Amino acid sequence: MDLDKKKLEKVLGLKITDTEIFIRAFTHRSFLNENKSLEINSNERLEFLGDAVLQFLSSEYLFKTYTKNPEGDLTAYRASIVNTTSLGFESKRLGYGDFLLLSKGEEANNGRGNEYILANSFESVLGAIFLSFGIDTCRTFLEKNLFYKLEQIVSSGSFRDSKSHFQEISQELKNITPTYKVIKEWGPDHDKTFEVGVYLDKKLISKGTGSSKQRAESDAASKGIEILENEK
Repeated sequence: MDLDKKKLEKVLGLKITDTEIFIRAFTHRSFLNENKSLEINSNERLEFLGDAVLQFLSSEYLFKTYTKNPEGDLTAYRASIVNTTSLGFESKRLGYGDFLLLSKGEEANNGRGNEYILANSFESVLGAIFLSFGIDTCRTFLEKNLFYKLEQIVSSGSFRDSKSHFQEISQELKNITPTYKVIKEWGPDHDKTFEVGVYLDKKLISKGTGSSKQRAESDAASKGIEILENEK
């Protein structure tokens, strides 16, 4: 397995010394299902670590930046940048999809552009950065590649809970209360992925994915907000 080290170094702005850990950060479990002889783990453990680093550093940044805001505001601000849509967007902007190791099936199903896979990759790469360079480098990386959009999110009010916001807009524009329905789910019981649709009457407005029904609903609502806003 090869990694375009120079290209990734340019993307991350870092000099990589441990290539193997970054190969692992981009290894989707589907790839290993087709290559069982490879002695390498998927990126799931690094994703677990990266998620913890992300939660800590985003909380720290918000605590220090918004010194007069209550805990409820900080929680909403954090949720607005660490959700699947936000992380998937940053991964796509950084070009993480080019480095992913995927099964043929995921490749054929646009896995490199899959928001959920990209969001998980953002966390797994952050985990690799933490192990390779430490917490200070992670902090600098996030300030440049994620926290930069907080000011705009806060000033525009788009940090509000996506489901509540979507309901407000749908009632205002359509006089309809949205409903949510699980379209499909996959994966083992301990690691399921859900796809949920949000509907106005019987019309499907948008779909969202997540590791829980709640996250998938929130993702669907976020996408629905954009769709309805464009209809104004």
